[in-house]
Amino acid sequence: MGRLSTHVLDTARGKPAAGVRIALYRVTGNSHRKIAETVTNADGRTDAPLLAGDDLKAGQYELVFFAGDYLRASGQAAGDLLFLDQIPIRFGVPDAAQHYHVPLLISPFAYSTYRGS
Repeated sequence: MGRLSTHVLDTARGKPAAGVRIALYRVTGNSHRKIAETVTNADGRTDAPLLAGDDLKAGQYELVFFAGDYLRASGQAAGDLLFLDQIPIRFGVPDAAQHYHVPLLISPFAYSTYRGS
């Protein structure tokens, strides 16, 4: 059964990023439709997959990580205008029967992602 999951690691502090709000959008052409929203737990993970089973369909998706809120709350950033605030990651799901894991590694001035397992 296919599923979509994520987790967030704070590379500046060397630990999971708890309390990061994440929104998931289905992207069709120029249209974005929000289909899920969650917050990371103490381990930097979501309590359940963002999508699983029949809810995961082949297509294009976008995760938006509200990193600025987390960075402010953890004391790593301040002010209204941050270098990194909302981090969008757009990716494709060609086979809805597979597991897609999209982690985010963040610090106040850099981020990276990859297809995890």
